[in-house]
Amino acid sequence: MAGVARYDDIADFYAAGWTDAIEDPASASLLDLLGPVAGRRVLEIACGHGRIARELARRGADVVGADISAALLGKAEAAEREIPLGIRYVHADVSLPDSRDGSRFDAVVCSFGLSDIDDLDGAVAGAAGALRAGGVFVCSILHPCFPGGREVSGSWPGDGRYHAEGWWRADGELSTLRRQVGANHRTLSTYVNTLRRHGLWVDGLAEPEPAREWADRRPDAARFPVFLVMRCVKIGDPPPAEG
Repeated sequence: MAGVARYDDIADFYAAGWTDAIEDPASASLLDLLGPVAGRRVLEIACGHGRIARELARRGADVVGADISAALLGKAEAAEREIPLGIRYVHADVSLPDSRDGSRFDAVVCSFGLSDIDDLDGAVAGAAGALRAGGVFVCSILHPCFPGGREVSGSWPGDGRYHAEGWWRADGELSTLRRQVGANHRTLSTYVNTLRRHGLWVDGLAEPEPAREWADRRPDAARFPVFLVMRCVKIGDPPPAEG
């Protein structure tokens, strides 16, 4: 059962800042790596207020969106009532086994949601479990190697170490979202090894440069890799763990 989410208190701020204009480089790269979706069943985990889910539906996908934030899902459902696209939304903590109903999808996507989910292993297990063999999982994250810049927080605390994983709250003046909800930092190897452990093998990567207006305001931060988008193929159900 889904509980209180960090985004419940900032739903208005988040929905206003991340609109349906899918023009940012990370979202564009996610959709490019995903490829054509017309006629395919797609699950979006950590769907928030539904901006990516709506774009997938507009492209012809049969979409289900899941999120732990009731406030953000309320906005997604309101948008669906206003302009019906056939999207079904589910209030669920996707990292929990009881959120999985056995449905299988052609693709699962997650746009910047993995760092919000405390249980990465559970979330990846849920994504893998929802995929048919040969299906794809595509996700975008803040690049785990991004060190930040002046007034911009990176992937880990400025006084910390890249190899020290855990949840933290950003303090950069221009990191308006992560100052409010925080994030979980994990190394790149943790992400890749977790995916592989659940039968998801990386077969495509993108490291899109930030938009010009973002980079112009943050030239020191823009020198580094900012975003990472990964496409994985499910090779089959992993063998059961030995007990």
